[in-house]
Amino acid sequence: MTRRRHGNADVNISLTPMIDIMTVLLAVFMVTTPMLTTGIDLNLPRAGNSALTGNDHAIQISVDAAGRYYVGKTELSLDDAVKRVVAMRGENPDLTIMINGDTAADYGAVMSMMGKLKDAGFQRVGLRTQINAE
Repeated sequence: MTRRRHGNADVNISLTPMIDIMTVLLAVFMVTTPMLTTGIDLNLPRAGNSALTGNDHAIQISVDAAGRYYVGKTELSLDDAVKRVVAMRGENPDLTIMINGDTAADYGAVMSMMGKLKDAGFQRVGLRTQINAE
């Protein structure tokens, strides 16, 4: 014996919530992606024949010869740079940070950035170098 249902079931799928979510994700990626790969021109220290260049998805923090801090190409104070990177971590908890220190940069400025990042809970922090030219 088969049953028949009386009336029509509403089988339409609303795409509006999915489109809203995809638009927000697109905006987030459009804002954060340029900060991941761009930076300022630095004279990186040379360290042997295998350079620590970082991966393409690491956030680049730069310290220039005058001791100024940059996230991407934006100059920030030490605390503001750490705050910005902490905000980016909300979207990716396994975020990798590469610190690009100019050869003439103060060692203390580079290590201050590394220490603040470690204090903020970042475990994957590295120092970027370039290959020796022989």
